[in-house]
Amino acid sequence: MAERKGFNIRRQTGFATIAVACFVLLYLPILLLVAYSFNSGSSIAIWEGFSWRWYQSAWENELVQEATVRSLVIAVWASLISTTVAVLAALATTRTRKFKGQGAVFAMINQPLMVPEIVTAVALLIFFAMIKVATGYSGLLYLIIAHAAFCIPFAYLPIRARLQGMDLSLEQAAADLYATPFQAFRRITLPQLWPGILAGAMLAFVISLDDVVITEFVKSAGQDTLPTYMLGQLRRVITPEINAISTVLIGISVTMVIGFTLLSKIRN
Repeated sequence: MAERKGFNIRRQTGFATIAVACFVLLYLPILLLVAYSFNSGSSIAIWEGFSWRWYQSAWENELVQEATVRSLVIAVWASLISTTVAVLAALATTRTRKFKGQGAVFAMINQPLMVPEIVTAVALLIFFAMIKVATGYSGLLYLIIAHAAFCIPFAYLPIRARLQGMDLSLEQAAADLYATPFQAFRRITLPQLWPGILAGAMLAFVISLDDVVITEFVKSAGQDTLPTYMLGQLRRVITPEINAISTVLIGISVTMVIGFTLLSKIRN
């Protein structure tokens, strides 16, 4: 009697065709965007020869420089804050006994992933508007806090996964040797956890750097980040300079994601 084979989606009729079509639809527009960032002409649809003209134009554009610095400052601070909170949250949900409402806590931490981003953006807009009216302050701190709040679950998930995969015997041995909880964390947990922390921080950095919706709602006048600057330019005139900026952002994002993947694979 022939052995019954289990279900395998790769054996289904048309799987290869559909898979190739999906990859083409996903990545062909990105490849075209990258290619036309090197176009010597001002058209984004007609190739007129190879040139670094638009990269030089973006590099010398003062508005792009200001938006880039602002984006990096916000992303760095947001990733640091969100990663710190994520480490504490991961420890609280993996290194304690199960308690009533733990599922609700997990859902609250991951709320930005489950709620549409525009809902979070509107809620933050209303909340920060009240503070702005009361204090008169309208600086970058609002954007940093908003980005950090949105990035917490992105940093939390790889850190929590790392903690769940770690052997508890070393931490238990440290406790048996009268180490305080902080000493056990600093000498035992943290050295094993650092790949997860770095992976979470890198993922939070990329999410913050690329964010448009929350930034567009929360920012004050003159606080454009690189993505919102590009959005504003698209509403006026489209030139390959936008392609050049997008290509650089793609390069940064791909590099960070590759780093995140490699760090996630590091074993104890």
